Amino acid sequence: MRTFVLQQLRPAILLLVLLTLITGVAYPGIVTAIGQVAFPSQANGSFITVNGAEVGSSLIGQAFDQPKYFWGRPSDAGATASNPAGYDGTSSAGSNLGPTSKALIDRITASVDQLRQANGNAPIPVDLVTTSASGLDPDISPAGAEYQVARVAAARGMTPDAVRAVVARHTTQPLLGFIGEPIVNVLELNLDLDGLLTTK
Repeated sequence: MRTFVLQQLRPAILLLVLLTLITGVAYPGIVTAIGQVAFPSQANGSFITVNGAEVGSSLIGQAFDQPKYFWGRPSDAGATASNPAGYDGTSSAGSNLGPTSKALIDRITASVDQLRQANGNAPIPVDLVTTSASGLDPDISPAGAEYQVARVAAARGMTPDAVRAVVARHTTQPLLGFIGEPIVNVLELNLDLDGLLTTK
């Protein structure tokens, strides 16, 4: 009986060890090595460095509220009384509030009021008043950028067309022309407007 049990356990244990080494050590190690060699920036967080200092990641949104900057999507990631803007990379999450939630309605109403006060009464693109599932979306739609062009141009003493040219530099088209939607990276766009980022 004991011999039979050992005969059954030995291959199971060996298989467990083998698969652990393959899927838990070798595969992650190979993928990490390929990422570090082929895509070092992306593998290390896609950080943006200005004058030797990391100012953020192109993958994580930041709060901008000055008129001279483009504003990103609202964030509920880690939003608290002391950090109402959210964008906490350690607390990635949506609000999970339903469409009839008074808290959600109040937040969207406040966002609409703020945007209209800053940008006028043109129709507001939906991404400027809704949060993403992660709460960390670094991008806005081209419509969301166009909605803010006049405000940013006036605040910077630029022409709207000059601002649009900068927006165009930071607009990424859908993969293969049809996978996804066009997006504008807000951090890269604002850094470029400040003259702190080389163009793509």
